[in-house]
Amino acid sequence: MKRRIMVVEDDAHLADGLRINLELEGYDPVLAPSAEEALDIWRRGGIELVLLDVMLPGMDGFQFCSQVREEGDRVPVLFLTARSAGQDRIKGLDEGGDDYIAKPFDLNELLARIKSLFRRQDWFRGHETPQTLRSGRAEIN
Repeated sequence: MKRRIMVVEDDAHLADGLRINLELEGYDPVLAPSAEEALDIWRRGGIELVLLDVMLPGMDGFQFCSQVREEGDRVPVLFLTARSAGQDRIKGLDEGGDDYIAKPFDLNELLARIKSLFRRQDWFRGHETPQTLRSGRAEIN
């Protein structure tokens, strides 16, 4: 089964280029030109990773990421944006982003970071926190 990646990007040319390259890598990309549309798609489920621009019409990428985290989802979020200042990178990570790449970007680096995020996600799925911890006679639920 192909892994589903949502690309939240308002530049149609860039979004289409990302879609083509992600398909060539064996992923199932879904495009969203705004954060509002992305929230609707994300809430329907099945998104395994989000490539997220910051500068979007309406709600920005930082707000989208914050909303996803507030709703309790740990889906990996990789910011892919022209905003490259240090404070922007810090804000993206503080809002719940897992990685941050500034445009222009190297496609091979982006693909490697996607693979890395999926490896990390797969590891965490296999190591969920148990509901009950036991040590000797002590039990914490």
